[in-house]
Amino acid sequence: MSPRPRGFDLDTALDAAMTTFWEKGYAATSAQDLVESTGLGRGSLYNTFDSKYGLFQAALKRYDTKQTTRLVELLEEGEGPARDRIRTVLMSVVEEETAEHPAHRGCLVVNSAMELAGRDARVTQYVRDTFDRMVDALTVCVEQGVRDGSLREVGEPRGQALYLLNSMYGLRVLGKVSDREALAALVDRVLPPG
Repeated sequence: MSPRPRGFDLDTALDAAMTTFWEKGYAATSAQDLVESTGLGRGSLYNTFDSKYGLFQAALKRYDTKQTTRLVELLEEGEGPARDRIRTVLMSVVEEETAEHPAHRGCLVVNSAMELAGRDARVTQYVRDTFDRMVDALTVCVEQGVRDGSLREVGEPRGQALYLLNSMYGLRVLGKVSDREALAALVDRVLPPG
């Protein structure tokens, strides 16, 4: 006997759950919050994801697919010199964080790191993997910038990439309380010299 086909769109349900975890955090999100945001019954949620934690893990992977991959692609495949691509990524963070969104969500990865990393091995590993992926892409971009002349060599490329990663996630945190002008001014300060 084959399993009954799903009567809902998995990506739509994951997007809704991702948004709920993003806005409320893992601990503050109830099963009822997930039922209401996804429009699915508890049975459908638990049959598909086994638990709230299973749904959270799937939502983190969905975030990676939608958000982290987009930023990596901007660094790797964006147009223009490397410095311009780095600026585009940083400014996209500014735009996301200062958009008309009342929840001031920040970054799901950073929020999860602050809430669970160090106490939850899977979340800790997920955060490390996401950070490593961004640092790798930033390192390559910094190296390209030195080669294409858009960036001056300022120490080791990986160290510069870590600085940029720290700045990028700092913009996410500051976006919860700052306005666009303040964050845009910070982008100009953290960009490596050209």
